[in-house]
Amino acid sequence: MGPLVLEELNARNISAANSLTLKQGQERFVAPLSYSMAEPFVNQATMWPRVVREDGRVVGFIMGNFDPAAEREEFRCAIWRIHVAAEAQGHGIGRFAVEELAEEARRRGCERVTVIYEPGELGPEQFFLRLGFTPIGETDYGEVVAALGL
Repeated sequence: MGPLVLEELNARNISAANSLTLKQGQERFVAPLSYSMAEPFVNQATMWPRVVREDGRVVGFIMGNFDPAAEREEFRCAIWRIHVAAEAQGHGIGRFAVEELAEEARRRGCERVTVIYEPGELGPEQFFLRLGFTPIGETDYGEVVAALGL
């Protein structure tokens, strides 16, 4: 396993990012990456899309949202998407991506990062809890809102 590198989503890596696959059963917890790929171009001012490369190969994707004017507090500094290739899960790639997003949040003066996820077996809950996120609420749809203090 080589060093991990975070890179802005761009024309050179978007196809590789869109081709990332999940472990069987995880699909229901993540919106299709094709949706995520379009969002930054619609909301350029607030979106922070990045890929993670390992040994030159795209192995992960994370998209943050930094919008201090967002009406809902949980959207002001948030992880909107995180996706790690099935074969790369368990190698620290997701942790690296979240830590890099948290560092960007600190640079922007944020005091916490939030994430919203659907609970369930094979879902991301244990991953976020291991990283120090704490559940702080629930959406109207039963999703968990969790926060990581910075």
